[in-house]
Amino acid sequence: MKPNYRRCISCRKVGLKNEFWRIVRVFPSGQVQLDEGMGRSAYICPNMSCLSAAQKKNKLGRSLHASVPETLYQTLWQRLSQSNLPNQIEL
Repeated sequence: MKPNYRRCISCRKVGLKNEFWRIVRVFPSGQVQLDEGMGRSAYICPNMSCLSAAQKKNKLGRSLHASVPETLYQTLWQRLSQSNLPNQIEL
């Protein structure tokens, strides 16, 4: 079976699907949530620079064609602070 490749909406890096966080605009409700559901999806690298750029420039909202609630960004920042990834800090 072929591997599933995805692209980060912030830095445009291509990688395997499991390397990214998935944000979904659920069909038909239009609700934006993390990791689950069927609908329009956007992927983002789990690092500080990608998350801050996506939040500052509303890249998630534009990619999903929906408004992204601030609570979702707070959840992503909490998830980032809890993870101990080596590529977490990029300057």
